[in-house]
Amino acid sequence: MNKPRLLVVEDEPGIALALEDDLTLEGYQVEVVRDGPTAVKRGRAEAFDAILLDVMLPGKDGFEVCRELRRNGVRTPILMLTARAQEAEKVLGLEAGADDYVTKPFGVRELRSRIAALLRRTQAGPTPPVVRIGDAEVDFSRGEVRRGGDVTPLTPLEFRLLQVFVRARGRILTREQLITEAWGPQTFVSDRVVDNHIGSLRKKIEPDAAEPRFLRNVRGLGYCFDT
Repeated sequence: MNKPRLLVVEDEPGIALALEDDLTLEGYQVEVVRDGPTAVKRGRAEAFDAILLDVMLPGKDGFEVCRELRRNGVRTPILMLTARAQEAEKVLGLEAGADDYVTKPFGVRELRSRIAALLRRTQAGPTPPVVRIGDAEVDFSRGEVRRGGDVTPLTPLEFRLLQVFVRARGRILTREQLITEAWGPQTFVSDRVVDNHIGSLRKKIEPDAAEPRFLRNVRGLGYCFDT
């Protein structure tokens, strides 16, 4: 069985060495890089199973690395390593395209569980490369929605939300489930933020976002997607 491949992006030598040693012992194949530009280069060149990305890096910070990888179509799960505990910084990372974050100083067990959760989500089952929703066609390989002659890109968060809905087609998902699957476990996101992102997604996949046919609200429970 192939070992999962992790790219660790950390410029502090002591932390980088500790992460490499611990994760190697845990059964991962680990590559360490120390700056932002190299992280972008390696993240684009190789098919890693997950990327552990520090925020404070020379050359490019972690937010810019994350944005650049996502702009270039890299869908590898990204776990941000941040010393900043402010909610605004965490939201910035998630909006840049990160899948989850952990705040320094973090425990080894917490980090292991976050990585395992990321890998479980990405290996939960294949998403069809193309899904038809009414008169719209979602191309997951390109991260875009096509309707007629128009092409609309999905944001990284919209991409993950739609993946969750497609895999759970016909099932009601609570907001808590959506947060865990799309934003990451132990992430604080308000119901209003979830609803706003659902509204944005509806504008891209529904014929009429004001009267949704496919991504429906189930009063008091959550949302259900079905075609």
